[in-house]
Amino acid sequence: MSTMNGHAAPDTESHNDNKAVVVATKDQVVRNTAAEIKDGLRDLSVAKRRGSLNTQSSKNKEMCVFHHDLELDHKPTSCENVIPDLASSYRSLLKNLGEDPNREGLLKTPERAAKAMLYFTKGYDQTLDDIMNGAVFNENHDDLVIVKDIEMFSLCEHHLVPFWGKVSVGYLPDKKVMGLSKVARNMLLVNKRTLQERLTKQIALAMVEAIQPTGVGVIVEGIHMCMVMRGVQKINAKTTTSCMLGVFRDDPKTREEFLTLHK
Repeated sequence: MSTMNGHAAPDTESHNDNKAVVVATKDQVVRNTAAEIKDGLRDLSVAKRRGSLNTQSSKNKEMCVFHHDLELDHKPTSCENVIPDLASSYRSLLKNLGEDPNREGLLKTPERAAKAMLYFTKGYDQTLDDIMNGAVFNENHDDLVIVKDIEMFSLCEHHLVPFWGKVSVGYLPDKKVMGLSKVARNMLLVNKRTLQERLTKQIALAMVEAIQPTGVGVIVEGIHMCMVMRGVQKINAKTTTSCMLGVFRDDPKTREEFLTLHK
């Protein structure tokens, strides 16, 4: 450290190093925040294009002939407004593949494909409250509940081709139980483009949000067309994923009971 006019001069080099660290940290925070905002805006854009946001009350939603489930009161906002754009995209896809979209067999294919895609991804337009429909009951039951072999299908977000399989869900109630059909209906929430790993955790978290059990276990076994129709083309390959929360993660005996009974 040098002196100037009898006073100690600041350590410029150390000060600059500290300043550089602060700037680098701020830059990282800005980049992370920007990435989060970008992801949020993308999801918001999807919801707006579909004509609804998942936070809306289902009471104000119109009948949608592509998504309406007669067993639910939920009637998602009509998606008819996006069909022309989707159909146009499918028509361009056919042309780029060397097909003639105007030939007899393909005249209505773009519109049919657009409507099918809306059905495949109807999870975007449904909320947990819509699915549950009030089917949560106070019950002094604290033993294991398992619903297994629930059929599931979704779209792989990497190739937009289907994957499907079976789901087993177990939970330990904490003075609340869920209508058994609603356990199965939670699969409707994952009818969107996703990954099996993410889907597994989403199902578990939906159970926690709905009834706050002491523990939840979810096991998904899926067959992925991106492995069957392309790539390695392994038609018998299955992918198994699991998510254990609460006592299912912390207590080996509870986890073992669930793993044994779900088979």
